[in-house]
Amino acid sequence: MIALLHTGAAKFPQHFVPRARQAVHLLLPAALLKGYSSVISRKLASHGFGASMAAMSSFPPQRYHYFLVLDFEATCDKPQIHPQEIIEFPILKLNGRTMEIESTFHMYVQPVVHPQLTPFCTELTGIIQGMVDGQPSLQQVLERVDEWMAKEGLLDPSVKSIFVTCGDWDLKVMLPGQCQYLGLPVADYFKQWINLKKAYSFAMGSWPKNGLLDMNKGLNLQHIGRPHSGIDDCKNIANIMKTLAHRGFIFKQTSKPF
Repeated sequence: MIALLHTGAAKFPQHFVPRARQAVHLLLPAALLKGYSSVISRKLASHGFGASMAAMSSFPPQRYHYFLVLDFEATCDKPQIHPQEIIEFPILKLNGRTMEIESTFHMYVQPVVHPQLTPFCTELTGIIQGMVDGQPSLQQVLERVDEWMAKEGLLDPSVKSIFVTCGDWDLKVMLPGQCQYLGLPVADYFKQWINLKKAYSFAMGSWPKNGLLDMNKGLNLQHIGRPHSGIDDCKNIANIMKTLAHRGFIFKQTSKPF
């Protein structure tokens, strides 16, 4: 009866529609209507449509199961020191359906070529000497990244994931450059990524000259935490991505194959 009334509703004069709906509620007991709703909810839940349904339905599906948001901090000074070494290594695992953060990898790294941080570096990043002293080397951190990737199911060939950075520097310059200097291999999953600046410019039609600050301003978002904190920058990247996704933007790889 419900289906018939909905099918024929378009043919009724408008003032009949509320009466028809009222008749359904009079004819069908409230318990039956409540039970029908409960059955539908259980069916949806059994197919994996839980609390995230509202979030999922508000934007189109992405091409990736997961986005891995990454933002290095490295040794620095004025004039610049060489080689630069990664001292903060954060990754956020962002669900491609809900655009929510599901897991975090975050470690500080002990530099070996220039083990003493400069005052400029500490002022810029907020990283003090005690935060890197005694921490694992880059080689050890990369091994732990691989373990984390495996634990999170990201090494499964059927799972599509891609790194996301604010610019190309992290994965085009910094990581391969330091790995080459230290004689370390670069894992294949670090060789393709999305440059958020390019994605933002495709979505909004303007290039964010000041990076995250301009992107947050352009999207009317509050900046999270401290600029040039690796983990805080990752949170800002994730927030910008979520906002663009809600506006219907589909993220695509921007890096060229190695």
